[in-house]
Amino acid sequence: MIDLELPLVGDMAVFIGAALAIGVAGSRLAECADRLADRTGMGEALTGTLFLGLTTALPGMTASVLAAMEGYAGLAMSNAIGGIAFQTTVLAVADIAYHEANLEHAAASAENMMQTIMLILLLTVVLGGLSGPEVTIGHVHPATIVLICAAGMAFRLVYEVRERPMWKPERTSETVEDVPAPGSHQEKLLRLSVRFAGTAAMTVAAGALIADAAGEIVDETHMPEVVVGGLFMAAATSLPELVTCLAAVRRGALTLAVSDIVGGNFFDVLFVAAADIAFLKGSLYHGTGLGRNDVFMVCLTLLLNVVLLSGLIYRQKHGPGNIGFESVLMLLLYVVGSLIIGLAM
Repeated sequence: MIDLELPLVGDMAVFIGAALAIGVAGSRLAECADRLADRTGMGEALTGTLFLGLTTALPGMTASVLAAMEGYAGLAMSNAIGGIAFQTTVLAVADIAYHEANLEHAAASAENMMQTIMLILLLTVVLGGLSGPEVTIGHVHPATIVLICAAGMAFRLVYEVRERPMWKPERTSETVEDVPAPGSHQEKLLRLSVRFAGTAAMTVAAGALIADAAGEIVDETHMPEVVVGGLFMAAATSLPELVTCLAAVRRGALTLAVSDIVGGNFFDVLFVAAADIAFLKGSLYHGTGLGRNDVFMVCLTLLLNVVLLSGLIYRQKHGPGNIGFESVLMLLLYVVGSLIIGLAM
């Protein structure tokens, strides 16, 4: 882990600066991913999950793994789960930005619904690890092994839903189809790929700086790790999802916007498995700094994704303030949940 040995003001400046760098990089990622989806013919849903979702998750993964290596179990766990909660709520913000109809209605996708279901499954495994007995295989909790195996199964199911769909959402006047842009096949694939990879590397470096600064802030302020990790660190490392989602909405790539968030969440829950492997002091699920607030955060994240799934299935065209009922509920739940977690201070 980078050890800058800065005063508190310096650590906060590094934290904010790295977060801004992640945000700038995120806007470039959305453009590259949309063009790659058209150029390769993979489609926005699959590109959003495999490329954009994974890439925008890199800062959070870097931060969680480095925090675990340094012994900050609470930071590692709360950053991963808090990031999922924050990113799910980003869809509500994107819904506000899209004025034509409810975003979840316009970007209907069977793949996105399946991914959300699988995410709920994986989060339930994490909840079981946090609330279950403290057992390990080597230094790794059995829940980590289950997470990795379940993720492999989930990827397979999502792929099969795309390749052999048994049903499709009904098309309406507000549904936005995933259609490649004219002339997209003439794009230079190598140049697009290099630009995408370079931007991704920038977010990884920024994620490492955020992890170091967050650990120093915990040490210097004695704030609970669940607050620093679950609220501040999670929001900072999730800025790529926020920026890329809004940028994709502005470009009219609605399926890409939703799959970026849902796919990113899918990878984020695997941060827990990666951090548990990197945490050499035993099980991450029962490490120092973890407690009831972390269980509460997992429950909040589960609830947010259940609400999102209900919105994807119900497909309300217009709701309060021209956004879907699920967006209103997600915003309310996240704000109230954050206030409750904030009381841990």
